[in-house]
Amino acid sequence: MKPLPTKARLVLFAFGDFAFNLYWQSIMLFLLFYYTDALGLAMTTAAAIYTAASIWDGIASFVAGEITDRRPPKRGYGRVLIMGSVPLGLACILTYAPLGTGAAGLTLVVIGHLLFRTAYAALNVPYLAMGARISVDSHDRAFVAGARMLFGTLAWVVVARGTVPIGAWLGGGAVAAQGYLWAAVLFAVLGTTILMLVGATYREDAVPAAPAPPSVRASVASLIANRAFVTLNLAMMAMIVAVTVLNKSVLYYFKYFLGSNDAGQSALAWMGVVSAVAVPVWMLLQRVLGTRALWFVAALACMVGLTLFAAVHIDRPVAMQLFLVGMQALIVGLHFAFWAMLPNTIEYGEQATGLRVEGAVFGAAALLQRVAIGLATTILGFGFDSAGYVANVQQSAATLAAMRWTIALVPLTALAVSCGLMLLNPLGKGAHARIVKGLER
Repeated sequence: MKPLPTKARLVLFAFGDFAFNLYWQSIMLFLLFYYTDALGLAMTTAAAIYTAASIWDGIASFVAGEITDRRPPKRGYGRVLIMGSVPLGLACILTYAPLGTGAAGLTLVVIGHLLFRTAYAALNVPYLAMGARISVDSHDRAFVAGARMLFGTLAWVVVARGTVPIGAWLGGGAVAAQGYLWAAVLFAVLGTTILMLVGATYREDAVPAAPAPPSVRASVASLIANRAFVTLNLAMMAMIVAVTVLNKSVLYYFKYFLGSNDAGQSALAWMGVVSAVAVPVWMLLQRVLGTRALWFVAALACMVGLTLFAAVHIDRPVAMQLFLVGMQALIVGLHFAFWAMLPNTIEYGEQATGLRVEGAVFGAAALLQRVAIGLATTILGFGFDSAGYVANVQQSAATLAAMRWTIALVPLTALAVSCGLMLLNPLGKGAHARIVKGLER
């Protein structure tokens, strides 16, 4: 019997998630703000670019998942990481290159963003597949998942707290757009180095041969007939809309409501820290309540927090930081519930349709997540633009009030919708165990 991989090798593999999150968190936390307040793009234009790129990202991720299932690389996944790390780093740098706001410059901005999303999907999806191949032992896989979450959280903190000061330091106090570019250069160098190291040291365990995958058409038909998958992912999309609107509003709120850019960056960093702390708490609650019930607890608590935010105007940076940290601790519960339930929809679909699809489940979930991120960005852009928002000027009292209602009411409504959808989900406590037993019989 082949010996199991050492913990050191598992940790080194999980370290790849630090590299991927240097890129992902930068795009999620700063890119929209960079478009509007560094490049000077109109909010609706910036949101449209971001939305189109998010949808493209979802399509690219789904395609990458199908290719990964059907055409394993001849020289191994490690080589894929090594070969793809440089294009991904260059695409990240191009995304933050201040190429101007004229027609030609705007076209290059769009192309750079789309190239980054394509390169990210092409490399991240195989990396996720590698997580199932580095070991066939369930304990090893759980260890890797936990280590990846911690490394991803660490990258969030580095990006949130380091982007602006690192960019200013490397650029010698350069203007805002140049500062973001220098930060992207550093993140690209670090990310490329880490992914090359992970690829060079990656070794696969003895993975059982997989059956021939079903056709794309059969996979999609199976997913549509899978009530557990459909309701869970629709609820996820509503949740992602809520979370994205809230998170993308952070830098705007601290700059224009509270007059403190630095406090906004600190808030994002602390939100990353609390994510790592909150996960074990939600894991314990899940054992008592069940996963679907956990969704309602976290969502309702978030709705209470947003109702308080709508009712009480927060005018101090520290108070807003505490509010966001508390909200993030609750949001982690929603993310945990989704990822805990998603694999269980595979067996539900197998029982309901007679077809077991795995890669399609995760690929379609990635597609729907990206669509939701794009939808949320469009809603935020429309809400701020309708309020009369103009970058880098003092906003009127009416504009600030309208922006604040967008930040509060959109997430509140979306979370209420997610709860309604989750009520239709059939995977209550104990349901999955009964399905597994039935399939075994």
